[in-house]
Amino acid sequence: MRNESILVVDDSPEIRFSMAEVLKTSGFSVEIASDGQEAIDILDSRFFDIVLTDLAMPRKTGMDVLEYVTEISPETICIILTGFGSIQGAVEALRMGAYDYLCKPIKPDEVTILLEKALEVREIKRENLSLKQELQNKYGFGKIIGTSKPMKEVFTLINKVADTSSTILITGESGTGKELIAHAIHYGSSRSSRPFVPVNCAAIPEELLESELFGHEKGAFTHAIKTRIGRFELANKGTIFLDEIAEMSPALQVKLLRVLQERKFERVGGVKTISVDIRIVAATNKNLEEAVEKGNFREDLYYRLNVIPIHVPPLRERREDIPLLVRHFFKKFCKGKSQCVDGITSEAMQVLTNYDWPGNVRELENIVERLVILTSNKQITVEDIPDQIVKKAATPFTPSLVGGLIELPDEGASLSKAVEELEKRLILQALEKTGGVKNRAAKLLQMNRTTLIEKMKKLKLMKSTKKAA
Repeated sequence: MRNESILVVDDSPEIRFSMAEVLKTSGFSVEIASDGQEAIDILDSRFFDIVLTDLAMPRKTGMDVLEYVTEISPETICIILTGFGSIQGAVEALRMGAYDYLCKPIKPDEVTILLEKALEVREIKRENLSLKQELQNKYGFGKIIGTSKPMKEVFTLINKVADTSSTILITGESGTGKELIAHAIHYGSSRSSRPFVPVNCAAIPEELLESELFGHEKGAFTHAIKTRIGRFELANKGTIFLDEIAEMSPALQVKLLRVLQERKFERVGGVKTISVDIRIVAATNKNLEEAVEKGNFREDLYYRLNVIPIHVPPLRERREDIPLLVRHFFKKFCKGKSQCVDGITSEAMQVLTNYDWPGNVRELENIVERLVILTSNKQITVEDIPDQIVKKAATPFTPSLVGGLIELPDEGASLSKAVEELEKRLILQALEKTGGVKNRAAKLLQMNRTTLIEKMKKLKLMKSTKKAA
């Protein structure tokens, strides 16, 4: 006996009973209804895998049944039974969501073949949906942990741009999760069922990167014993993710610029122009504007890549997310273990929150993994955390000038905090020297007035200065 259930709806007793007999013989579980209203009443009480319905019936028509099935049970396959004279109605039913139609008189073999095919198609759709859900769980927002304001802004931007074809440039320090953002963009787009092809431009030798990206023809160079398809071709209809884009050589930058402009290229050693439909997402931990100024990166390529910029904030700028990340990594590394840590003391969490995490989320993940493996207690305490983290988290660094130089404490210090403190001091001194006049203070500091105001806002100095420029 098969598991699939079928509802046969027809106002002709001869057709519905003979159809039910054929289907039962094939092993299906079958119920019958004499018109559309009876069918809707039955559909209210139970699920059917397939509904076979006539079009012209009293009380409720086959179109009514189709509309009802589409609304309350989208997984149910609806097949229309129609006479030769009402083919137009069957075509309209297909437009409304019916899987197919059968013309009367109906042959038993036709019915069973069509049903088998319909069930196969539905199973493929289910598998695709399941796979898509797995991919969303793996690479969607669920993997990007954060409720802080900076991360909410990132999420909002991803939602706005994911389902477009615009080129995106993701910037941020190493370890901030730029590839996760790229995955989330791809799997939030209509290209999600197509390939996501990552390329780390820094990890592939310069002489091989061109072939890796564009492919090569047989005999294009020594050891090119056969034609090879490149990453751009593999990503056709999908997304290519160019990580560490700043490491690309000037010669390759020119070729990439053409792909961005025309979506066309030639394989190495080839003459045939290949066209691709791809979404390009690039990422870097470098300042590309500075690279352009120094002549290390093409200005025209930078503007082509920087259509939609997404900056991923470092962990020190979203410290409120650290407890969430710690708990997430605890769960990840404890999965499947019979004994594992079940918490962390507030003092230990404070240490982790105060630390600057120069390696960002990647460093935090590695530390949590180490704690889970090495800690014998049920709770993580300050004693379990590596000494260098405890010292740097507990020691607020105030730079002191010794012989004109900043003295570094023996236990080390946070460079970002030192720079921030030095900026704050210099800005306050400039404001004091100029009586709080920001234009003059900006000139003393050799910067634009707008830049000075932005820095003052960032360093929370606006409230402490009363005078306007």
